[in-house]
Amino acid sequence: MDRTEQFLKELTETPGVPGYESQVRALMRRYLEPVATIEQDRIGSIIGKRVGQAESPRVMLVGHMDEIGFMVRHITKEGFIKFQPLGGWWDQVLLGQRVTVRTSKGDVIGVIGAKPPHLLPQDERTKVVQKKEMYIDIGATSKEEVAEVGVRLGDPIVPVSEFTLLANPKIYLAKAFDDRVGCALAVQVLERLAEGEHPNAAYAVGTVMEEVGLRGARTSAHVINPDVAVILEVDICGDVPGIKEEESAVKLGAGPTMLVYDSRMIPNLKLRDLVIATAEELDIPLQFSAMSGGATDGGAIHLHNEGVPTVVIGVPTRHIHSHSAIMHRDDYDRALDLVVALVKKLDAATVHALSF
Repeated sequence: MDRTEQFLKELTETPGVPGYESQVRALMRRYLEPVATIEQDRIGSIIGKRVGQAESPRVMLVGHMDEIGFMVRHITKEGFIKFQPLGGWWDQVLLGQRVTVRTSKGDVIGVIGAKPPHLLPQDERTKVVQKKEMYIDIGATSKEEVAEVGVRLGDPIVPVSEFTLLANPKIYLAKAFDDRVGCALAVQVLERLAEGEHPNAAYAVGTVMEEVGLRGARTSAHVINPDVAVILEVDICGDVPGIKEEESAVKLGAGPTMLVYDSRMIPNLKLRDLVIATAEELDIPLQFSAMSGGATDGGAIHLHNEGVPTVVIGVPTRHIHSHSAIMHRDDYDRALDLVVALVKKLDAATVHALSF
């Protein structure tokens, strides 16, 4: 297991649902400290700053630390936990999955359940069970038993899924690639920049609470006041059954992606073209993506102050927003090469020209 693989394993296996990202932040801090000065915003986003040949332009490299998860909302008298989703969960991927309730007394394992199909009328068996009908079973038989193990209202609940290499060892399976992949890229870009010169100040940022409204993006942008931003994300693979090519042509292992549209942002066109030119120079295959049903931290950052030229670069990933997502190491490595080369081009004249 090389250093990148180890870093991705640590990041994805570390719990951090929206509002509860402290352990992910501590891990990012440990990796950033050798190459950056560290600061935080006041809601928990971490910012690693590395100054190159000049204090400006300020280049913001952003991955969000939070993963989708849940929160304890109610405990029934029989000892079952009703939960509040944190982030966008699709009902179909939940039943039968293991979760960890993180309590003041330690972790408690449970499983997501619902009324068994054997007891449902025939016409209800084919219907999707909604989240509001589900519960988490920790093996208790009363509300008092749940309290005894430390579970309280507001405790975070995290999916259980370990980092795994599949039959092809370049293919990784894990939870939370969305967006620990972006966090890893931001850190490793700074590590690469530390090996030489760059004409700007680069900021590796791990934001909080992206999945519940791009919250850390707003506050960290106020700390940095960036001149340009590169959002580092996963992207949705279109190479699985049921997706038409016109819906998504993104393929696993075919290179990093660039979003040309999402529901909250259209990229700065000159920055978009610079990404394309840089990929061509490095012979990196670049895929293009449009996401009408989602957004990234760029949706908040590009509107900071008078506006920030922003682009989103992604790593193709299957099955995001579930317990088990799949990514290809080659896509990650090419994304890293692309972003490092892009940052090295962002001198004062180039960044000024992006807006005029």
